Amino acid sequence: MDISTTANAAPVDDARLAEILANPGFGTHFTDHMFTVEWTPELGWHDARITPYGPLTLDPATAVLHYAQETFEGMKAYRHGDGSVHLFRPEENAKRMIRSSQRLAFPELPVGDFIAAVEALVKVDERWVPDNTDGGEKSLYLRPFMFASETFLGVRPAQHVTFMVIASPAGAYFKGGVKPVTLWLSEEYTRAGRGGMGAAKTGGNYASSLVAQQEAIAQGCDQVVFLDAQEGKYVEELGGMNLYFVQDDGRIVTPETGTILEGITRASIIELAGKLAHQVEERKFSIDEWREGVTNGSITEIFACGTAAVVTPVGSLKWKDGQLPGPASTELTMRIRSALVDIQFGRADDTFGWMHQVS
Repeated sequence: MDISTTANAAPVDDARLAEILANPGFGTHFTDHMFTVEWTPELGWHDARITPYGPLTLDPATAVLHYAQETFEGMKAYRHGDGSVHLFRPEENAKRMIRSSQRLAFPELPVGDFIAAVEALVKVDERWVPDNTDGGEKSLYLRPFMFASETFLGVRPAQHVTFMVIASPAGAYFKGGVKPVTLWLSEEYTRAGRGGMGAAKTGGNYASSLVAQQEAIAQGCDQVVFLDAQEGKYVEELGGMNLYFVQDDGRIVTPETGTILEGITRASIIELAGKLAHQVEERKFSIDEWREGVTNGSITEIFACGTAAVVTPVGSLKWKDGQLPGPASTELTMRIRSALVDIQFGRADDTFGWMHQVS
């Protein structure tokens, strides 16, 4: 992909950038540039460019605003101790976006072009990648996304599509140390059903989770747990994270995919746990099995994972008529978390070949 670059004539000055990187938060500050490429049936993918970060001008009839034809990805760039910058398994994000594109009737952006786009933006805005000389977990969060940009009102796949990448420095998800999250069991709402878009990373899946997440917060919980839409008994995932249940014999169970997102952190943990001699089972896992396992002690740990939090222990589970305490142990959870984070930040050997050097 031939990418043109127009430099930002008024980038954030060094003093202000230092303030931002000292306490970046999450998703509140954005780098000096953005990447854009467009698609039409006649030209295919064309006009790839890096330009100064700024607002988009959209016609009120732009298709995405009416029919929600949109997909996105979430990934990070990490600065290692020697100053080099690396991506974590970017080819897997590219492949997942292809799967999402197929489900949303989008053109497919080739894996190589996806990675080239992300790399190009990271290189232009490399000064925005925080360092972690204090042993922290700061990174540059990357948001590739694709949307129906055709000006047209009609229920059909868009004939003009735009793919973009923006970036935002991110601080550690947990300030003051990793803490167990408290979960609310949604018994009224479901996230996705068989044949739906649950396995695609599209905004509609997250929009459908918001009312349940709102309910969770009102109940004093951090996240919401969704059950399957067909029988209402099998655990699927949280609003934005996948789940794991550690058994007393060392096995780890995680809900099978199909109606849930195939998380890249999720897949990495499955490989990493295997290397740590813990067999991982991907299967249906009922809410009754969760309750009984914690009560009788056969479930020794529960944890969740996602790009932002990486790995977090799970504490208590609440629902309308009751509450279940979380398992006391977090030993394996923290071992897995440390092993993964150390690879991402270059503090441990990458024996899996997951890290992709950008500069």
